Amino acid sequence: MKLITHNMLSSKTIKGVVYGYPLIIRASQVLTKDVDFNPEFIQRMIPKLDWSALKFAAKCVGHEEDLPDEPPANMADEDVLKRIHHVVMEVDVVDGFLECPETKRQFPITNGIPNMLLNENDV
Repeated sequence: MKLITHNMLSSKTIKGVVYGYPLIIRASQVLTKDVDFNPEFIQRMIPKLDWSALKFAAKCVGHEEDLPDEPPANMADEDVLKRIHHVVMEVDVVDGFLECPETKRQFPITNGIPNMLLNENDV
């Protein structure tokens, strides 16, 4: 699971959950996989990302130092764009689970795919 995907996931559909975001990443296996750098894509994605959730996710997987504290003001700084690209596109949570911050319900991540399916009594 890429951290860009994590940025879009919540457990808000669980009964009784008000916000359910950001999910806590409890990774047992994290890999870094090379992905071609596309500065235009990263520039377009930055405004759509919840930056504090991205920082939290990066901290969960040991890559917090790779991101600036705030989204970059200068979208032309290629070094900063590459660091952001690394975190959102190259850091891959292979196995572990996501945890709802409110209910502590766990959702497994297997082979990089988070399973967010709920039981009938959960909704």
